Amino acid sequence: MPALFLDRDGIINIDYGHVGTRDRFRFTDNIFSLVIAANALGYLVVVVTNQAGIGRGLYTLDEFKKLSDWMCQKCEDNGAKIDALYFSPFHPTLGQGSYLLDEGTRKPKPGMIFEAVLDLNINLEKSVMVGDKISDMQAAITAGIPNNFLLASRRNLDVPTYFEGKVKIVSSLFEIIPEL
Repeated sequence: MPALFLDRDGIINIDYGHVGTRDRFRFTDNIFSLVIAANALGYLVVVVTNQAGIGRGLYTLDEFKKLSDWMCQKCEDNGAKIDALYFSPFHPTLGQGSYLLDEGTRKPKPGMIFEAVLDLNINLEKSVMVGDKISDMQAAITAGIPNNFLLASRRNLDVPTYFEGKVKIVSSLFEIIPEL
């Protein structure tokens, strides 16, 4: 089964930097439309998100889980189903305690994607990744996802030359819907 992999901050919600509470969470334009379209086409919708704010002590794991449950419910209330969410609370230099770790789930490494593949029986060759950071695209390419969209509407990005032919740059989530 194919999946639509989504980064969270910058794709599902506006990235204010370490968004860990509902009062700082604002859904992005067209996110519900994109998820609804993916649902209708038979894609699993899977969130893969770095959450170093947990590891840095900016918000707790429990706060993140409550916010994630709320986010998924708000999506469902708008007809957009998120099937699974994977997160990495680690940071290799700024994490505290057991979160001070350089391991395979934190993007640009593909560990969260591979976990989802094993858990959900995902066909990566038919899957899609949507992110707003170079690290999102690096994780997707390393995992073998052929259809990758980099939302670059909010900042200029220096896109590596090896992304050519592997990443399409878009300025709106709405542009991705016909490409699914």
